[in-house]
Amino acid sequence: MPRPLHLVVAAVAVAGLAVGGYFGFKWLKKPPPEVAPLDTHKPHERQKRDVPAITFTDVTAASGVKFHHNNGDSNEKLLPETMGGGVAVFDYDGDGKPDILFVGGITWPVGPDIPTAWPNSLKLYKNLGGMKFEDVTGAVGLGSVDCYGMGVAVGDYDNDGRPDIFISCVGKHRLFHNRDGKWFVDVAEAAGVAGMTDLPNVKRDEFLKHAPPIPFGASATFLDYDGDGKLDLFVCHYLTWSPAIDKSINATLEGGKRAFVQPKDFQGAQCTLYRNAGGGKFVDVTKDTGILVEEKEGTAAGAQVRPVGKSLGVLVCDADGDGWPDLYVANDTVRNFFFHNVPGPNGTRRFEEKGLPIGAAYADSGAPRAGMGIDWGEFAPGRFAAVVANFANEPLTFFEKTPGKLLFSDSTAVAGLSAPSRAPLKFGTFFFDYDNDGRLDLLVSNGHIEPDVATIQASQTHAQPVHLYWNTGDDQCFFEPVTAEHGGKDLFAPMVGRGCTYADLDGDGDLDLILVANGGPARVLRNDAPNTNKSVRLDLRGDGTKSNRSAIGAVVTVEAGGKTYVRHVAGARGYLSQPELVLTVGIGTATRADKVTVRWPGKDGGTETWTNLAAGAHILEQGKAK
Repeated sequence: MPRPLHLVVAAVAVAGLAVGGYFGFKWLKKPPPEVAPLDTHKPHERQKRDVPAITFTDVTAASGVKFHHNNGDSNEKLLPETMGGGVAVFDYDGDGKPDILFVGGITWPVGPDIPTAWPNSLKLYKNLGGMKFEDVTGAVGLGSVDCYGMGVAVGDYDNDGRPDIFISCVGKHRLFHNRDGKWFVDVAEAAGVAGMTDLPNVKRDEFLKHAPPIPFGASATFLDYDGDGKLDLFVCHYLTWSPAIDKSINATLEGGKRAFVQPKDFQGAQCTLYRNAGGGKFVDVTKDTGILVEEKEGTAAGAQVRPVGKSLGVLVCDADGDGWPDLYVANDTVRNFFFHNVPGPNGTRRFEEKGLPIGAAYADSGAPRAGMGIDWGEFAPGRFAAVVANFANEPLTFFEKTPGKLLFSDSTAVAGLSAPSRAPLKFGTFFFDYDNDGRLDLLVSNGHIEPDVATIQASQTHAQPVHLYWNTGDDQCFFEPVTAEHGGKDLFAPMVGRGCTYADLDGDGDLDLILVANGGPARVLRNDAPNTNKSVRLDLRGDGTKSNRSAIGAVVTVEAGGKTYVRHVAGARGYLSQPELVLTVGIGTATRADKVTVRWPGKDGGTETWTNLAAGAHILEQGKAK
């Protein structure tokens, strides 16, 4: 009888951080023959629904996009190499066409003994129209960026009418100011958002022995939390990490081959909130605004206080509808955070972390899951939910908000997502209406962490296909899995999926897709939906005084064809990524929006209404309703 495969993990303390004794790999242990359901809601009987036949066609080669993500590739299996990078879509030059920015890493280490140079960490592709793109990275000043990039957030932080770029990194972060749509300058240090510690610029052996913790950035988002009309910045940090801490945990497959170390074996880290002080400066207000989440280890008076979070995804939403943006953070192997925006002293604003009392911290299983990406949306008329992408053999978590109350419940099963979403390892996720019928559908980007996972779990693979769920509008089972028969085989080609996003790249009124692979090529997929259903595309622009110019935080209500749709202008969505800020609102077979109401962000933003907007693109400027 063959000897069963197993994983041996031993750990030692490095730099005063005790990382444990014996650990089993959650993602490498053989699952039990039957996995017990994690949801306590009784699911409705699933009956297959007919979904629309809408093909997504891979146009990457023809588009001119040639981005290949670099994950470090050290042969040392360092944890950042598993996490991938993000992608953002925004109109950097103001020509009305959405451009694409990809975020990549660098080859470990960063010192003088790297044998060959890897391409630039960032790649910016200008939209030429007709689903054609040109690499303009060098032409706009981003051609020599050398960082281990993770997440990306886009917003006009100085209200000059041009979108700026924040890149979270392993090491110091970057903030690129947009100069007249022609040039980007890294101002992170001067602005106060770079952080304190960068990657060491040393040779390989010294790099692997480097013990002091290095910041491990993840998703980030701009928001105006205090309503002063200026965009502030929230940054997730994943773990307390350094190469030496990572290497001290001896995680091996049978035969001595190293495996990637699980996050449970690392200490957590703190998220950071920067308040926009104006004049290009930010101030770290993390402690004063309630963003620090710490817990004592034990009850002794001298017990050590440690950070709780292992944060990977963040979304901005006004969950209670009070006009102030809240923050929902997806954590990996610890509880999720919900930061409720509340009044602070002397007219300020702060946050209360109340994920536990409002039901936003855990799924109904009562145990933490491995949260990655997160998004928020109106999945049915007047009903909102946050969806969290979790690890393999864990389903998505579908946190539905209780109408009229700041309470959440796990509705994954009744939404029809428990069984279909359980198996793959899920990273990026977002709501979007890909058929313009007015109902938000759901996409999940999948891919395992461990390249050798099949030697432990025969049911798992490293590369995995995306999942697409069509919103049925049926409250007996809201989401129906889409197969290649109805979505096209290109969409479901396996990849080691991480960041992903959407935008109307070709200007035809429907939403196209961009998928990023960890350590592999990105993919651009054109939405070839028929023109049966229409959409209104709403490009909101705040006045830069009462509301931020990017209109991040605006709430839009569209009335068309006797139906009402609510959409939000948010920053980051999903995992490490950001879609275009222009809203594409499907209105079904209606040919116009009878009424569009915008609640502008900011404490004095106010509300405006537009009427009789034909299907197609519209620019809505604050103070110019017509």
